[in-house]
Amino acid sequence: MNDLRKQERAPTSSEKAQSNGGRYSDAALMPPVDVIEDGSGITLFADLPGVSRDKLNLQVEIGTLTIDAEIDLKLPEGLQSSHTEVGLGRFHRTFTLSSELDTEKVTAELADGVLTLRIPKAEHAKPRRIEVSTA
Repeated sequence: MNDLRKQERAPTSSEKAQSNGGRYSDAALMPPVDVIEDGSGITLFADLPGVSRDKLNLQVEIGTLTIDAEIDLKLPEGLQSSHTEVGLGRFHRTFTLSSELDTEKVTAELADGVLTLRIPKAEHAKPRRIEVSTA
């Protein structure tokens, strides 16, 4: 038998944000990341769709790399989303870095929604050739 009573719907993420003073809670999406290591260091690729450079915060502190970013997608004025699959407006991820990495020389680039971080190995951790003398 069909039940025709009105069902309560779950609030959308924008409704949740409005009821929370326009701000999302501390919840965040964990961006997918690929890490590639070679002889000279590591390269980290993080997917951050919808993030602009001014909404991206990268920090290295005491051997920890932190990525914090806010999604910068806005609906045109007068429109309201009827369905939202990604309701959180923030990315957050932390990584513990090896002491073999030189955190003073980190480089970062953001292009087409992909953050590329390059962290070289410290000089003491790079392979080096040892000369052998004859007696």
